[in-house]
Amino acid sequence: MIIPFPLSSARTSSPDGTHASVLDLIGNTPLVRVGGLDTGPCELYLKLESQNPGGSIKDRIALRMIEAAEAAGHIKPGDTLVEATAGNTGLGLTLVASQKGYKLVLVIPDKMSQEKIFHMKAMGAQVIMTRSDVLRGHPDYYQDKARAIAASIPNAFYVNQFENPANPEAHEVTTAPELWEQMGGNIDTIVCGVGSGGTLTGIGRFFKAVSPETKMILADPQGSVLAPYAEHGIMIEPGSWLVEGIGEDFIPLNCELSYVSQAYTIPDSESISTARDVLTHEGILCGSSSGTLIAAALKYCRAQREPKRVVTFVCDSGNKYLSKIYNPYWLNDQGLTNTPAPDDAVKDLIARPYKSGDVIFVSPDETLQQVYAKMKMFDVSQVPVIENDAILGLIDEADVLMTVMGNPGGFMASASQVMSDKLAKIDAAKPITDLLPIFEKGRIASVVDKGKFLGLVTPIDFLNHLRKRTGKA
Repeated sequence: MIIPFPLSSARTSSPDGTHASVLDLIGNTPLVRVGGLDTGPCELYLKLESQNPGGSIKDRIALRMIEAAEAAGHIKPGDTLVEATAGNTGLGLTLVASQKGYKLVLVIPDKMSQEKIFHMKAMGAQVIMTRSDVLRGHPDYYQDKARAIAASIPNAFYVNQFENPANPEAHEVTTAPELWEQMGGNIDTIVCGVGSGGTLTGIGRFFKAVSPETKMILADPQGSVLAPYAEHGIMIEPGSWLVEGIGEDFIPLNCELSYVSQAYTIPDSESISTARDVLTHEGILCGSSSGTLIAAALKYCRAQREPKRVVTFVCDSGNKYLSKIYNPYWLNDQGLTNTPAPDDAVKDLIARPYKSGDVIFVSPDETLQQVYAKMKMFDVSQVPVIENDAILGLIDEADVLMTVMGNPGGFMASASQVMSDKLAKIDAAKPITDLLPIFEKGRIASVVDKGKFLGLVTPIDFLNHLRKRTGKA
């Protein structure tokens, strides 16, 4: 087997198989063939970058960029690193920085998952959230903001994955040779996405040298400018998308789109449904960007007339998206569930149907201690009191607080003693405009059908309904 480039960033273990550092585990990720999804006449393989210690492909570039900066004398332990990131580069940098003794400031758009943010904070990074609805040139755009923060901190180093040459180098000297070796030097097509451009460019350079007939396919979220530019040479007005980590509103300096032979634009709904299919049929819990890549790879495979060997990536683990793409409530709020088209009746606004077991409720004889425990466990600020499928009242945080304040025994009061009548019953078939007078009085709508409780509707449910219908609240 010929490996044209040395695996300079590959780590070696000691004779007994142990490793001196978690950083030694970055790279050399496994490859698995897809067996439970329709791949047409092709063989489709997934490189499980989710198996890196930080949980994503970005561990590779984080290590490479920091080590390159060290070698160039730009940084030393104790200095501050600053980066703009959609999350995974931040996680990779947090991992490497924590092991090498650097402080880290991360600027993140506000659409990213809470799991990523909690993870980075837990490892010691300072996380600064900024707007995701602004473009380059705006002071709150995450890259512009990170650059400004780096300039304001003495001895700070702006990592800048979008222009840092060590980013594509990481993939040219590790990811690509690994693929070449794992696939026995026989790869027809590689499907990848672009966030910073490092994966596409690094792998593209390697295969141009060793296997120029290998095609590079771009998988891009709908709304990103990259696929239209790669396919047609036009720069569209950027839109918005829910998929995290790939797609851009500009073409990064590190992104050499000349390597792309074909591009697929994948809508959020298809990316997310594909990610969920991969879990169901392949047993692999992957993130939303992986869903985009695999959806594009499946389209490519099914369009072929002759067998081909195709590779794409599980870019990161889906455990960072349990509150989003694997959360049915989030999917419903985003309009990504296969629910019947609404007819603007009150019943269409119920986000948590009672008959489906989705309502968190208490019985009238439960104590406030039990009520409070449920509020904390399920992260809700109010719970209905229900008995025999009938709603009796409502308890919110203020009700609990006012009962127990200055009264240590208040937690033993029953829900029936504390519940309020902040509810207003409304028939399920009524038009949604009938909800407005209820909300104006600070009350919650209890939706009923022939006397049976169906669920609650709050002002945020109304706003979600408007956004799904019109694209704006």
